[in-house]
Parts: sequence; C-alpha cells; structure tokens
Amino acid sequence: MIANYGYEDGSGFYYITIDGDVCAECEHHGCVTACPQGVYAIELDDYDDLVAVVTENARKRLRELCSPCKGQNGSGGIQRILPCTSACPRGALRHSW
Repeated sequence: MIANYGYEDGSGFYYITIDGDVCAECEHHGCVTACPQGVYAIELDDYDDLVAVVTENARKRLRELCSPCKGQNGSGGIQRILPCTSACPRGALRHSW
C-alpha cells in the first residue's frame, strides 16, 4: 500500500510517499533514526505489518522540519541522497518538494 503524507501551500509541494509493502519487508527501519527531525515512527498498518509513517505532529510541518535536508537534495546541481532515503536500503521512501 502506498501512503502519501504532506500538503501544498503557496510556497510549494511537500510530500513524502512511503511504499508500505516494501517498508514492511525492512527489518531495521533505519529511516526513523536517520531523520534528524524525528519525522518518522513505526506503526502497524491495516495488514498488521510494521511500517514507517510520518508522525501526526510532522504531517503539517514538513516544510519546516525537512528544510535542512531539502537543501541537500540537488543543491549546486549535485543530487545528494537525503539521510532518511539513504537509510532505506529497499527504496520505500520518496520525496516531492
């Protein structure tokens, strides 16, 4: 199951997409500890699998919370991998901003 978290405002789009099927196969859920802002948590999904989710507190604050990492994503024409994305070996996380 694909879960989309985020919003759109006058300054842009701020979305994180998590592929729950891929995430459920992960044993470590490194994205939770890799995120310096604590955006992620682990919860049971509708199929009783442990998957990463964007915390309720962070869902309306992605612009603010993710801005330090957002600057790393493509700054200076170089595509850099974000901390949470690099901690996800299976590629279950995607960002849109």
